[in-house]
Amino acid sequence: MTPPRVVDVASGVVIAIGSPSDDATFTLTEEDSSDRRVVTVASVPDALDELRERCLRWPTAAAVCSDVLRAHDDDAPASTGVITESLAYSTLQSGAEFARWLAERGPAAPVHIADPVQAERVDCTLYVRFNRAQRHNAFSTDARAALLEALEVARLDPSVTDVVLSGNGPSFCSGGDLAEFGTFADPASAHLARTRHSPALVLDELTTRLGRHCRAEVHGQVLGSGLEMAAFCGWVQSRSDAVFGLPELSLGLLPGAGGTVSITRRIGRWRTAYLVLSGQTIDPPTALRWGLVDEILRIRRADRP
Repeated sequence: MTPPRVVDVASGVVIAIGSPSDDATFTLTEEDSSDRRVVTVASVPDALDELRERCLRWPTAAAVCSDVLRAHDDDAPASTGVITESLAYSTLQSGAEFARWLAERGPAAPVHIADPVQAERVDCTLYVRFNRAQRHNAFSTDARAALLEALEVARLDPSVTDVVLSGNGPSFCSGGDLAEFGTFADPASAHLARTRHSPALVLDELTTRLGRHCRAEVHGQVLGSGLEMAAFCGWVQSRSDAVFGLPELSLGLLPGAGGTVSITRRIGRWRTAYLVLSGQTIDPPTALRWGLVDEILRIRRADRP
């Protein structure tokens, strides 16, 4: 096999071209491939140019993300990876790239929406729904607290044998609410909040107990923390209108809701790195081929907005 051509686009971010490489951040090709180390693109030169441009704009976040993904261990407890990810996230919160994004965004006021999460128990099934439809269920501090409270019912009550996580309105979850970014007291406190009050770790615990009976039903925007949390579930059902992506690099950050663990478990560190570094989104058929989702559901006429 011909050795792959290797391109260094940032410190520690190395893209292989053609033949798959374990050592590269990921490999680009224009040929179909089921290899988890490989991402198929329409044009390798174009994709490489876009990746180089993004990694040069956010070099620190790109390098730190690559480091965290390389440190991932499929056999380690989820908590180990979540702590590593959160420490790196807090480091980037203190960095110049995140500060630049905050300055470019300008002042923003958090938006309070009543009942950000709905929970309903029917027999042995707990239905948990994100309920900030006006903001595509952008994940907020109060939504995190409400989600934890809802999931705690299933965690403590063994008679709950099924958990279904979904979202009201046009999207499952569009990621973290950008209006809240930058409101943390300090990066160290933010790290403790993420790791001591983590819905991701509760979902991981429920999936360990329930398997595919801990299920996510996703649609519309499934981005950032929304995708990261869904990937912890034992079974992910996607409607055909879903769009999947990890946009955190453009904030000077990396995934911070457990995605370097949950998504990497499903699709490998290479394709996870591609989603973060490229900023590209993928459709449900691609997500199914990669293993990011387990099933695609057709949109019924009654489900259309």
